[in-house]
Amino acid sequence: MKVAFLTGEFPLVSQTFIFNQLAGLIERGVDVTVYALWGPPGQGGVEQAAVQDYDLVRRTRYAPSVPTSIAARLLSGLRCITLGLPRSPVATLRLLNPLRFGRRALSLRPLHEAVPFLPRERYDIVHCQFGDLALSALALRDAGVLQGPLVTHFRGYDISQFVKGAGEQVYADLFARGEFFLTNCDFFRRRVIELGCKPDRIAVLRSGIDIEHFAFAPPTRPADGVVRVAFVGRLVEKKGVEYAVRAVAALHKAGSQVELDIVGDGPLRPHLESLIADLGVAPWVRLQGARDHAGVVEMLAAAHLMVAPSVTAADGDQDASVNTLKEAMAMGLPVVGTRHGGIPELVEHGVSGVLVPERDAEALAQAIRRMGDAAEHWHAFGLTGRRKVEAEYDMHRLNDRLLEIYREVSTGGRTAMPWPTRPVALSSQASS
Repeated sequence: MKVAFLTGEFPLVSQTFIFNQLAGLIERGVDVTVYALWGPPGQGGVEQAAVQDYDLVRRTRYAPSVPTSIAARLLSGLRCITLGLPRSPVATLRLLNPLRFGRRALSLRPLHEAVPFLPRERYDIVHCQFGDLALSALALRDAGVLQGPLVTHFRGYDISQFVKGAGEQVYADLFARGEFFLTNCDFFRRRVIELGCKPDRIAVLRSGIDIEHFAFAPPTRPADGVVRVAFVGRLVEKKGVEYAVRAVAALHKAGSQVELDIVGDGPLRPHLESLIADLGVAPWVRLQGARDHAGVVEMLAAAHLMVAPSVTAADGDQDASVNTLKEAMAMGLPVVGTRHGGIPELVEHGVSGVLVPERDAEALAQAIRRMGDAAEHWHAFGLTGRRKVEAEYDMHRLNDRLLEIYREVSTGGRTAMPWPTRPVALSSQASS
């Protein structure tokens, strides 16, 4: 089976879910080519084990970047035409047709995106890793550059932020002509159906983790009485990090011994640095910066609780079931999250963690305090969380299901009922 993965920039530190799928498909004998339509990453790139072990960069074809200035864009467009005409003259000329592709053709973006697909190849499956990229894939297929059935995977911003900006009809043509659709949580599946996708053409395929890489070791009561809380994620509005900082400040004001380690980087770092200074919590709230996989595991292993205070951003961006929460739960950490997006599908309130409303620093503080004071229940919370992740987020089982979906779609099948959760036994790690 030949499969094309369409991504934006690649590889990025936030794309563990893509690395896991690529590794799983390669291990199953699938011939996968990655197409990075936005080119290689800048400073957000990552040298993860999966990228190196599976030689993913060698499997990747990069589209030339689209310059911002008109003069540079025209010059770059001429280079793309020079590359495209000898290989596929009809398709190249089609991509320049504004009657067919509207303003996108005038922007020359489809012409740039087509370059890595020349000469043309047919794929059994074209897997678009985000909904907005599927719009590009549909245009490339219409032009004759790309061949193969489209599987579109909605993952977060593409079904929230992007739709808010582009309008609720933005995917109408894709829903009519795309072969099949996936989401990474039930919350987004319902949203995609609301936007016009037929229920029998969409399934939930959750983003999995390699559970074997996360040893089950629930925390015990700290000898020094200090409860250590971890946050892992990009420093962007939808992650709600500000509310975790404010919650810890409120707890210290009330006399609680709590520390917060923030692992990750992003555009909100300067704002968070100022907030930490203004609230006077610098000794207890630490910005650790971005860490590789080993560094994240190290931080989680040193923590007693994991916090995920996600919110709906002003631009509409929302989270699915946060991957770092799955990793923390696999290790046995109790978690505190918000009733947001796909998080309630992962965290069962009062069983594997505690959920609070979005943007409520006071409620978040109370939840952290209550969980921190209940060390005798940490093991039970952690065990339930581990079971949940093993049952529904094991990437090996999810990759098996992905391959099943590919086979169904490539043979013209339309059956993709939501994958039932089968009970599984706890691993020996978690049972001990």
